[in-house]
Amino acid sequence: MFSKATANLVRQIDPDGSLIHVSRVNDSDKLVPMALVVKRNRIWFWQRPKYQPTDFTLGDLLQGDKVLNPGVSETEFLTYKGTFGDKLSGKMDTNAGSVSVTLEGRGSSKLESCFGKLKKEELDVKKLLYDSSNRLVDMQHVLVQQLEKRAEVLAVVKERILTANSCSITQMKKEQCILQGVLKLVGLLGGSVKVLVKESNDIRMDSDVSLEIPSGTVIAYSILELEIKKNGHYDICLRPGTIGGIEADSDVMSWPSHDSLNTVDGSQEMDLSPLAELPKSTRCALFKTLQETLRDRTALSCLQDVLEGLCSGETLDMAKQEELSESLKTSVSATLDLVDTDSLAESSQFGVPAHLNAAHLLVSAIEELPDETLSLLSESCPDFLEAFDTLMCRLKGTSEPLSIQCLPVLLQENQAFQLAEQLLSSTNVTLRRDTDRLWTETGNEDRILPLVLRLSIQGLSLLCKGLK
Repeated sequence: MFSKATANLVRQIDPDGSLIHVSRVNDSDKLVPMALVVKRNRIWFWQRPKYQPTDFTLGDLLQGDKVLNPGVSETEFLTYKGTFGDKLSGKMDTNAGSVSVTLEGRGSSKLESCFGKLKKEELDVKKLLYDSSNRLVDMQHVLVQQLEKRAEVLAVVKERILTANSCSITQMKKEQCILQGVLKLVGLLGGSVKVLVKESNDIRMDSDVSLEIPSGTVIAYSILELEIKKNGHYDICLRPGTIGGIEADSDVMSWPSHDSLNTVDGSQEMDLSPLAELPKSTRCALFKTLQETLRDRTALSCLQDVLEGLCSGETLDMAKQEELSESLKTSVSATLDLVDTDSLAESSQFGVPAHLNAAHLLVSAIEELPDETLSLLSESCPDFLEAFDTLMCRLKGTSEPLSIQCLPVLLQENQAFQLAEQLLSSTNVTLRRDTDRLWTETGNEDRILPLVLRLSIQGLSLLCKGLK
């Protein structure tokens, strides 16, 4: 709830800027000016990094006993109050052998954040540079030793946004969930099915939760990355967009360049085809549960985090995930059951089952899409998704306008064509047509959204192929 509120605030006041929202109240005390934050780069190049505050400051990392005290300025920032709401509805209906499942849910939620007056504290970077000149990083420091040098970067907190007075966050939810058959499927990839509930149920849940946030709570911050050499010399990356990192044991720096956004690392195999090899019943169930998850970004992020952990070899612990409604916990759990890592013997070259890697790729691409795109996809039927995927493949294969005759039959209907236009428009792509030609126009400002939309459509189309 706190994470949702701070993320909404950053999206409203600094959508394309440098502010990072604070996801846990418990991190507030760590985020002091000059504190060290670990920035972890993700598996797929389009994913936003994750940030983990530490218990250390830059002064703790440097050799020598001189205390760094560069000074901090404080100014009034703004007054903020926001209310965000949505209405959720969805249905999952599938079969696994002799077992049928129907899950239907309806609900609404409203999140109200009243942070009141906010203030900003900013580090005196010029004085920090002067005071720390000629100081070296202690390369034997425990924090440096524990970093994964190819994926993690150290950064310094430059500024932070705090509450000036105590404030509140309130979340109101109303849910109705009707279940018939079973709540959860296990082992659809070849194992046994565990029946948890055998009779019809009508579950109603209302919740009204309020958090009181004390004054001085950090809700957002910005950082400056550190570029650290093997010999302990370091630089603070002052220019916006400059990427830091720790020099690898070889002569090549381990941090990525900006050009890496235009190419895919050789270890990243963007292959969604294993999804098509899953049994039809599994593809159907996975498609329906994913569409259900698209209706709640928190559930989508939770699912992405869990899949990323599984692909990285981490132990699954659902208890550590953010709070979810019971129906969405069921949806996330059902999705994980469908991509159970023990169910298939065939694995990729890195030891991750091919279907699990493909599922993670698909969910990671979907998570990057705007809310409008997610809403449209959650209501799209299999026939439309297959037709839209065909159109996108044809458009990708040529730089010239397509003949209008290349338009899939379904998309020749005005309503379906308008939906295709809306989906592309939500990712800053305009679909144009005249009497005999069809083409797209794309702005130069964002090449990531069209890519992740294409991957998302391809993956969903593979899942729902043959489900008509």
